[in-house]
Amino acid sequence: MELFFMTVVTGIMVGGIYALVALGWVLIYKCSGVLNLAMGELTLIGAYVTLAFYTAGIPFILAVIGTLLVGIVLGYLTERIFLDKLIGEPILAVIMVTVGLSFFFKGMVTFVWDTDTRVFTPPIFDIKPIELGFLKVSPVYLWSFIFAIVLLLVFVCFFKYTRWGLSMQATADDETAALSLGVSARFVYAAAWSIAFMSAGVGGALLGNINGINISVGYLGLLVLPAVVLGGLNSVPGAIVGGIIIGLLQNLSGTYLDQYFPGGVKEIVPFAFMAVFLLFKPYGLWGWERIERV
Repeated sequence: MELFFMTVVTGIMVGGIYALVALGWVLIYKCSGVLNLAMGELTLIGAYVTLAFYTAGIPFILAVIGTLLVGIVLGYLTERIFLDKLIGEPILAVIMVTVGLSFFFKGMVTFVWDTDTRVFTPPIFDIKPIELGFLKVSPVYLWSFIFAIVLLLVFVCFFKYTRWGLSMQATADDETAALSLGVSARFVYAAAWSIAFMSAGVGGALLGNINGINISVGYLGLLVLPAVVLGGLNSVPGAIVGGIIIGLLQNLSGTYLDQYFPGGVKEIVPFAFMAVFLLFKPYGLWGWERIERV
């Protein structure tokens, strides 16, 4: 029972980081209807940028803030250079551009930082586990979860209480009506990509503290897709809940199934669960159901 509770707690904490990355998926889809298949590489870039700041002697908190600022710039430039001219074009064309961006970003990361595994040196978090009653939790999981939740709350407040956030929600709900009220769709799309870079980048930095940083962090970003689909492709609360559920599934399957099915079953279970779940809830838990009248 102690192992079960420790597995559940760790799964929830990792799920909080997944929820942060899932937020980037949801934002771009809500605003433009595009499934950004380069999200894993956005996570990868954020991990390496944070590591670069940290190895330059910048404290970790400031390195994360620096990653957020770099994410704003990279998101804006990516949307302006590669995607701005595609506004109004078929969605499939834009999705294929994100596929190309994923290869481009991965190639740039490999060119700049190569493929060797890197770790934060000196370690940011203490190795000694924190005792919470009969539970022992690694500090890297606990503090990463706290970072992720704080950033999620900041983003939620941004969407709910700021003019820019409300403009993004209005465009997502009804682009034509938002345009008639003077909302700039070009700004909204650029802002969505900037926030996606920010959330995925910090998520990558936190995941890098847990597993080390190499090119496979990009796959961890893609692993968040089942969380996005589970919660609903256009639901921010769904991204949070979906991330935690996938974190739980991954940890529980790794603890209890790896001994019977060795070979990475914890990476397969979230996608298998997603496939079965879609048979019963095609739009996710809180996704918008599209009703077309003929």
